[in-house]
Order: sequence, then C-alpha cells, then structure tokens
Amino acid sequence: MRPVARVRELYAYREILLNLVRKELKVKYTASILGAVWSILNPIVFLAVFTFVVKVLGNATPHYPVFLLSGLLAWNLFSVAVANGTRFVIDNGNLVKKVAFPREILPLSVIGVVLVDFVLQSSVLFLFMVVSGYGFHLEALLLYPLSFATLVVFSTAMVFWVSALNVRYRDVQHLIGLALLVWFWMTPIVYPGGLVQDKLTAATAPWSPHLWTVYLLNPLTPIVSGFQRALYATVSPGGIRVLPDVSVLWLVAVIGAVLAFSCLLFLYTWRLFFRLSGDFAEEL
Repeated sequence: MRPVARVRELYAYREILLNLVRKELKVKYTASILGAVWSILNPIVFLAVFTFVVKVLGNATPHYPVFLLSGLLAWNLFSVAVANGTRFVIDNGNLVKKVAFPREILPLSVIGVVLVDFVLQSSVLFLFMVVSGYGFHLEALLLYPLSFATLVVFSTAMVFWVSALNVRYRDVQHLIGLALLVWFWMTPIVYPGGLVQDKLTAATAPWSPHLWTVYLLNPLTPIVSGFQRALYATVSPGGIRVLPDVSVLWLVAVIGAVLAFSCLLFLYTWRLFFRLSGDFAEEL
C-alpha cells in the first residue's frame, strides 16, 4: 500500500464517503420523533444517573457536571466509533460485494457519523458552562484541539483494526463490548484522576510511583485528562484534588507522545485493513 496514492484515491471517492455518512445519519433517526435530540439526551441522562450516584456515595467533587461531561465527550466519541465500527463492514456486506470502491471508506464513514454526534454533545456542555456561569479558562484551552486531534486519530486507528478483524473473526464483536466496559472504568471519567495520582504515587503504595506511569499507558487517560484540563481547568477547586497535579506543558508533551503513537498505530492498522480487505467479499 502506498499511503499518498491511496489518499488521492480516497479523495476521488469522497462523494461515496459523504453519502454513507448521510445514509447512516438518516437511518439512525428514521421514524424518530426527537431525531438528533437523542444524541444530546445521551450525555444528559448519563450525567443525571452518575450525579445521583455520587450524591448518594457522598462524592464531593466541585462542579461535577462539568468534570463528568468533559470526560464523556472524549469517551463517547471513542466508544461509539469502536462499537459501531466493529460490525460496519459486515452490516454493509451487500455494498462490499457489489460495488467497487476503496474499502477504507466504510470505517471512515463511522468516524464521520460520530463526529456529528460529538458536535451536538459538545454544544450541550458548552451551553451548560455558559448558563451555569462556570465559563472557560483560556490558558488551558490550547489542550482542547490537541486532545481532539489525538482522539480522532486513535479512534480511527482502532476502528480500522476491529472492523477488519471482525470480518474474519466474529468473536471480536463480542470481545469489544467487554473490552469497552473495562476500558471505561480504567479511564478517569467518573472518578477524579487526581485521586488516582495521589493513591498511586503515595510513599506507601506498592511500586510507587511506577504504577502511575503504567496507568498513563492507557492512551485514553492522557486524552481524557486533556479534555478535562481544557474545560474543567481547575486542578484542586476548593482544596479538593480533582485533576492530576501536572502542568499544562507536561500534558501537552504526554498527549503529543500519544498522538505520535496513534499515528504509527493508524499506519499499521490501515495497512492491515488494506491487506485484509481483498478477502472481504469472500468472507462475507
């Protein structure tokens, strides 16, 4: 596979990509009274449930809705892309067997759909931050575009990987559900990442502080922390540790390293997808 030539070919077939995105959005909301409002309701319901839970358990995280939604923005894009992308080639088997086009368009269309949902869900959080008076912290906002770009590259790489493997090994679609469940709780979304840092770097913690380094090997941990630092911004509001006690430049460096890793992973999974795609019609 020659990436530059392949990108040119994908650009030539951009109309198919756009039509697939439009089709998926129409199918998603066909015969739906609320339509795209369902994408907005998802984070609102999630917020209501977890706010109730933390109130019952006595969680004292200040401005918890902003903290939770800033992490959910990143997680929802990633998890929905991977979950939907796993079966997308199989679900479009008739198209694969009858029409000649670059097969990479299929996983890319999944990313296109989740980006639309991301914009809608982001509007909920931004509106909430303005109405509630929480506001934005400009000094940390530079992390937002970097975190977003890293998230999109990493999610695309994962979608290429799972969508290609699932055509040949149908067990992948069952494993993904379990993997996403574990991955969600291993990422600081509903609980403070600063608390994890304190626990794993304490002098009494086993293998301290190496466990904190291991925890950061989860690519979504720096990405989600970047979203939280950009939007929630305050590390220790009211003296309560919420976000990891690191500088913005430190987060930029770590997220940049994750971006570099994601680019390499993307090239690998793209080549894997390209190699396996030749057998898609036969496998389906």
